[in-house]
Amino acid sequence: MVQIHDASSLHFDFRLESDGVLKSWAVPRGPSTDPGDKRLAVPTEDHPLDYRNFEGVIAEGEYGAGTVIIWDEGRWAFEGRGSAADALAGGHLSFRLDGHKLHGGWALTRFRQNAWLLVKRDDRHANDHGTPDPARARSARTDRTLRQTAADAAHASAVGDDDEADADPS
Repeated sequence: MVQIHDASSLHFDFRLESDGVLKSWAVPRGPSTDPGDKRLAVPTEDHPLDYRNFEGVIAEGEYGAGTVIIWDEGRWAFEGRGSAADALAGGHLSFRLDGHKLHGGWALTRFRQNAWLLVKRDDRHANDHGTPDPARARSARTDRTLRQTAADAAHASAVGDDDEADADPS
């Protein structure tokens, strides 16, 4: 899954479910469908599986405070020998995505201690469209933008409905 997160800085959170958690990277400029684009991916802490369902606003004062939308979701498959955990430990993970928006082959490669590159493989799903404008991008689940999600959360908070927004996803 890929979430767009408007926290202290606007970024994309790239997450792969593995070993009962969401392995996570912050991708400041977002994943690109152009194989010529190498995107910085900074590892973050593993997130619980429940986080894959979170879309809304993390309250001020909480870790990661800000608006989150689920920009893409789907399935991923490890490509290689051994296990995905071994590949990550070795610093290179090749995989396929079958999401609503992202498809085909991808790779994450560590190039420094806490810095990886996320790169699209040159396959039939590659194109030069790059990355969408995160301010205009829409949720794969609700078709809402970040701004609409924040406004809906503010409205829900004003009328006392905490079911949809202002919940801590962890």
